[in-house]
Amino acid sequence: MRSGRILPIAAALLLGASVSARAATIQISMENLEIMPAEASVRVGDTIEWINKDVLAHTATARNGDFDVMLPPKKTGTLVVKKAGTFEYYCRFHPNMKATLTVAP
Repeated sequence: MRSGRILPIAAALLLGASVSARAATIQISMENLEIMPAEASVRVGDTIEWINKDVLAHTATARNGDFDVMLPPKKTGTLVVKKAGTFEYYCRFHPNMKATLTVAP
């Protein structure tokens, strides 16, 4: 009778372990023509949520072309990170707005 209880408990433990490994959502603000934080670290599978707090449109545009997220005034934009590496990005409309995203596998 005890052996019948071990299997469901083992399955529950394994299932619980896989559920707890969830991706994170990282928020990055654009305000007063600045990207904050200017350096962020994430993992593959995480979601980045850029929050445009300005009355001007912005973009989060990777210098290598891997992503280009449009951010209308007072709106947010998201990106699920799919590739490891270090990515410099900027706003196409305001090139002085620059930041770096470091993505771990």
